[in-house]
Amino acid sequence: MVVDPEYAPVNGRKRSQRPQRTHREVADELRARIRSGELSPGRRMPTQARLAEEFGVERGTVRQALRILQSERLLSNVSKGAPATVAVDPDSAPTGPVAPPRPTTAALAPRLAAAFAAERVGIDAVCLTAMSLTLAVGEPLRQIHAGRLKPAKVDVRVLLPGRDIDLAFPVAVEGRDDGHAVHERWLQMRNAQGQVLRHNLLALRATHGIDVRVSFRALPFTPPVKLYLLNGTEALFAYYTPTRSETQIGQEHFQTYDAQGGRSLLFAFGQGTGTRDATFVEQSRLWFDALWGTISSELVLTD
Repeated sequence: MVVDPEYAPVNGRKRSQRPQRTHREVADELRARIRSGELSPGRRMPTQARLAEEFGVERGTVRQALRILQSERLLSNVSKGAPATVAVDPDSAPTGPVAPPRPTTAALAPRLAAAFAAERVGIDAVCLTAMSLTLAVGEPLRQIHAGRLKPAKVDVRVLLPGRDIDLAFPVAVEGRDDGHAVHERWLQMRNAQGQVLRHNLLALRATHGIDVRVSFRALPFTPPVKLYLLNGTEALFAYYTPTRSETQIGQEHFQTYDAQGGRSLLFAFGQGTGTRDATFVEQSRLWFDALWGTISSELVLTD
């Protein structure tokens, strides 16, 4: 009997009769195989070429699907080279962190890029100026412009300190006049970084037809930590650690208490890495939503 190649099995499965699947559908199928144990923890995945043949899609579609699963901590070592590996079973994984924390400047961009592989991207952030977020989002934007990523929808919500509150930091060590100058410099940075972030993301509407929404709200306090929630499945958390330093504003030099957020170590918690991490992600989401819907207020990024 001659078997039509359209329906020939690959790895014991028939190829899809549909002409083309989306990367989300491929991810859903592979996720189901991982959850069911068909693809066991520690096992190497089939090559991207083999998966593309099985699902009847382009390799780029497979790569996007694998990145979604990597963002959910179900896969590791996703690249264009060797096949990815199924992550350790969350129920038997150690309670310690999956990977050591790294500075925000090094850790945030690749995690955002993985998050942007999803069809619907949701990024929530609590931070002091949004500088780290603005810099890190450049990586997924580059991949979108290169054609390697194309989410259908992007929804970004950012909580920043309000303009008129008494900040805990940055502040001048002494002196009211110094304090005013330090506060104004922070305010300018907060507004500028927020405007750049909003502009770069909203530009995707015109260039790629992506449905984008970027929203800001003001907090009535200085956040002592920074938090990034990615697609509701991953939480990235870091402490702001105030230090005493000398700051130049114009021609003046001031002694200030400030925090270098880009150097803060970013701790990663994922829903696929055990009960403790999943609980942290869920509680972080509830905390963010509570701040967003209660004590925060409308924020207008003025010059």
